[in-house]
Amino acid sequence: MTDPRAAARRVVVKVGSGVLAGRGEGLDGAVLRRLAGEIAAARAGGREVVLVSSGAILAGRERLRLPARPDTRLKQAAAAVGQSRLMRAWEAAFARRGRTVAQVLLTADDLRERARYLNARATLQTLLRLGVVPVVNENDTVAVDEIKFGDNDGLSALVAGLVDASLLVLLTDQDGLFTDDPRVNPDARLIARVRPGESPPRIGRAGPSGTGGMESKVRAAGRAAENGISAVIASGAKSGVLSALLAGSERGTRFEAVEKPLAKRRQWLAFASQPKGRIVVDAGAREALVARSKSLLATGVRSLTGAFAPGDVVSLVEGGVEFARGLSNFGAGDLERIRGLKSSQIEATLGHKPADEVVHRDNLAVLKR
Repeated sequence: MTDPRAAARRVVVKVGSGVLAGRGEGLDGAVLRRLAGEIAAARAGGREVVLVSSGAILAGRERLRLPARPDTRLKQAAAAVGQSRLMRAWEAAFARRGRTVAQVLLTADDLRERARYLNARATLQTLLRLGVVPVVNENDTVAVDEIKFGDNDGLSALVAGLVDASLLVLLTDQDGLFTDDPRVNPDARLIARVRPGESPPRIGRAGPSGTGGMESKVRAAGRAAENGISAVIASGAKSGVLSALLAGSERGTRFEAVEKPLAKRRQWLAFASQPKGRIVVDAGAREALVARSKSLLATGVRSLTGAFAPGDVVSLVEGGVEFARGLSNFGAGDLERIRGLKSSQIEATLGHKPADEVVHRDNLAVLKR
């Protein structure tokens, strides 16, 4: 069987601030030039590469001489100063290899709204077709708690699905995912492979958690794998690692992709959408949706919250647990009037009948928790 890394024609590479800083407190030009060289070589070999790069706050913090852990407002100010410095650094690094780069700044809302999601997808696809290397980053300058991704690991998984990548590479300052934190336990072993359905070790023992830590990388790799995209967590601090793993060599920790991922529309519903409301269903409705791939009917709706309109994304809940997301055919007001009714009773109650189903199975994504 062909190694999915060696066969990958479209790749998303995520580089964290810890890698870009090298051993210093700001951007390390030598590290950027090395990574640009490896990415340019991959591009010359026929691969299309999207680079998801952290480092704007790092660059701005260095320029403004801010403390190591600034508050949110200072981080946003640092990002405003540092984003242009980050892009100049990447532009210079890739120019040495004859490659053009493009800056793409995203917030969570850009991917939660379907129309903006499709616009972002079209832009990135066009840049790749033109031979450009898109450099994607969260728009930290305007991102606040309600809209921020929280880390570029999660963003990279969404971007991988957005551009139909076949491989996601998460470059970090560690060699991969270990059975324990290798900086504390010298007996910690590298986990070479995580197969579909397998659970990695408890992340609190495998490395630092929190924003940008190993926990977020494992979560991002798992999300990509569930979407049918192979993912690798590997060292970006060592020269040649990216080139080696793209050639099929064993490097880091590989998360194997599931064979039958969700369709693209359902991937967006499951992983990128923002529900506008919440529909509580009974156990029978959940069983019909999950086990038998049926549509949600009004008769199975017990209650609802939120001011959603027809066509909005809603969260489906049973027993206090969200188990699916979908597009509602009814607004909250109409659904409140028909919940619990049979489909044959809808028109008599509302005076019109937009659909037989509250959520059609084609517009439904069952979540795996």
